[in-house]
Amino acid sequence: QGQFVESGGGLVQPGGSLRLSCAASGFTFRTYAMSWYRQAPGKERELVAAISVAGRISKYGDSVKGRFTISRDNVKNTVYLQMNSLKPEETAVYYCNAQLTLATGPTGDWGQGTEVTVSS
Repeated sequence: QGQFVESGGGLVQPGGSLRLSCAASGFTFRTYAMSWYRQAPGKERELVAAISVAGRISKYGDSVKGRFTISRDNVKNTVYLQMNSLKPEETAVYYCNAQLTLATGPTGDWGQGTEVTVSS
């Protein structure tokens, strides 16, 4: 359950920034933690960041700490990922999903994702 529409990806130069958005529907958004994942070509999907129900607690993958910021708007049912100082190895398709808590895994169907390409 849960549907997600990711947007905001594109081509960006190394060191650049992008802000991703994910519009969620089909469930009570404000009662679920939310997360961003990414999958690079030939690699497994990995957790990038997650945020608690009220947005007060967030966690990040080690490689993105200090550069990425996750946030959410419980009125718009949208979660965001601000990505700064992007690196070429972060080229991937980025997905969002819902989870019951910060400690649990994704519960919804995966959307199409939004593609991020970091290249000069």
